[in-house]
Order: sequence, then structure tokens, then C-alpha cells
Amino acid sequence: MKMSKRQHQALINVNFDLFLPVDMVSPDFPEDQGSKPGEGRERIDLPPVRELYRLFDLFNRECFGGKLPLAKISYSDRMLIAGSYLPTTVQIKIGKKYHQVFPDDLEDTLKHEMIHILHPRHDRGFKVLAGKLGVSLKAKSHPDLRGSYKYLYVCPSCGRDYPRRKRLKMASCGVCSARGSFDPHFKLRLAHVKK
Repeated sequence: MKMSKRQHQALINVNFDLFLPVDMVSPDFPEDQGSKPGEGRERIDLPPVRELYRLFDLFNRECFGGKLPLAKISYSDRMLIAGSYLPTTVQIKIGKKYHQVFPDDLEDTLKHEMIHILHPRHDRGFKVLAGKLGVSLKAKSHPDLRGSYKYLYVCPSCGRDYPRRKRLKMASCGVCSARGSFDPHFKLRLAHVKK
């Protein structure tokens, strides 16, 4: 799919959300020349899960006044994102692949996910608390963290691309839709399916 100069510039200006499963390619890095993820770099050993629990307890006391409930914490070998919080099971997952590329971001990610226990969405309350704690809202991008996608959706209004691994049923543009809820005026249309 050929991009116009305006679309290319818009892609360069996109901020990649730290914890949403967006599989967009960042133009800030050169194209991969056939190397495999992690090739040419030594493997980073991340701290064991018990260390993540220790950090959780420390941050809970220092940053949250000990008010957070204990969450189940685990690494995910499948995620290409930094982390995720599942409120239904009170579980924090840390992306192993992301943190092998950016090991210094581990504590920042854990704090980010801990904020999600109080604020499940990236709403104003989340952003205010993240600002007070000095926690990142956006993830870094890297060629090794590109996910493959099968479906490419486009917003009919702003033209923003939404690559996805699974077919979407009812989804609208997160930028154009009011308050992040589904808006039929900005329903994403399927632009391309990879075979």
C-alpha cells in the first residue's frame, strides 16, 4: 500500500501507546535487513518474577500508600508490548520481548500497570497520577517489536491506519470517536487483508 507524503508524515508523528496492542511500524528505525529479532545483540536476563513481586510491594508502599490489592504478576513470551493489566483477574503481564530490548523500562512498566489497578483506562486521573509518579504514558518503538498483522483498517475521517491480527467487528477510530466509545460515524473500514 503506497503512502502519500501527508500519510507518511502523520505516521512519523504517531505516538505509540505503551500498553495497547498496536502493531504499527515506526519510521524512526531503518528497515530490517533480514535479521531475526534479537540477532546481533546478546540476550538480556530479566529479573525473576519474585523480584517483580518485591518491586510491586515496594512501589505499593512508596507510591500508593499500600492501598493496592496484590496482583498476580507474570512475564509473557507472546506480547510485543511493554505490559498489560487485566482487571477481571487482577493480573499484570510484563512483555518479555519488549523488556529484553528495553530492560531499563521494567520498573516504569510495572508502575504504569499498577496505576491501571486504580484507573483501568488512560483517562485524566491516570495521566495525573502517572505525571506525579514520573511514569511513561507511551512505549518506545523498535524494529524487533514489530508484529505481523493480517487486517488493515482505516478511519474514514482522519485516514489513520489500524493494523490488527484479528478481524474487527464493531470498532471506530479511537482519535475521532467521542470519549473512546464506539461511534458509527467513524467506524473503521477494512482496507487490506494479507494472504
